[in-house]
Amino acid sequence: MSMFTAEELQAIDRKYFSVIVADTYDVTLISKNTGHVWYIHNVELTDCSLCIVYHKHHISHPYHSHSRCGTLRKAIRDIKSHDKFQLNGRKPIYKH
Repeated sequence: MSMFTAEELQAIDRKYFSVIVADTYDVTLISKNTGHVWYIHNVELTDCSLCIVYHKHHISHPYHSHSRCGTLRKAIRDIKSHDKFQLNGRKPIYKH
């Protein structure tokens, strides 16, 4: 389990994202909905896959760690979920 495959890279929704980089270890995307920038790094491990997802709200800002996912597909689902949260006015997830 290691590199992003050609099939995974081709499956990136290019209507939803502007793709800046998409190679076997790194994917950089810009959400066309929020303008947020996402960097997904594939960590090469012997026994499992791990994608570390970094995020920034503006291209000029530094990245911050966002999440860890087992697959590129899951990372992209998490990004779309985050966009939905952002576009809904960042309403609290949990009500007290």
